[in-house]
Amino acid sequence: MHSGERPYVCDYCNKAYSNKNHLIRHKRTHSGERPYVCDVCNEAYSDKGYLMRHKRTHSGEHPYFFDVCNKACSDKSSLIIHKPRQSGERPYVCDVCNKAFNVKSNLIRHKHTHSGERPYVCDVCNKAYSDE
Repeated sequence: MHSGERPYVCDYCNKAYSNKNHLIRHKRTHSGERPYVCDVCNEAYSDKGYLMRHKRTHSGEHPYFFDVCNKACSDKSSLIIHKPRQSGERPYVCDVCNKAFNVKSNLIRHKHTHSGERPYVCDVCNKAYSDE
């Protein structure tokens, strides 16, 4: 893993992984396989972690806690997004215009304004947009 070597390659899209289990999980995006099923509502997931996160919607569990503002979250990614918003921190900076963002995905979306890329396409009229 630390060598940077990625010997496990997807047969469908050639995406490469350093870990065989990551490749197995990735292949489910192509096959549509969803082997992990919620025992409460029968919602199915391709990844065990997604199922575990989903189950918290039934239990109300919020195991991730931010002690600065006493915010509790049901998943780690929500807490990671919340922390910089709370602190005002903006660690993701555009290398073109120096505009700063608190969430990486917002920086990625912003960069479309510089590149002219329009990755979001309407499935009705096929018009493309740079933002969702």
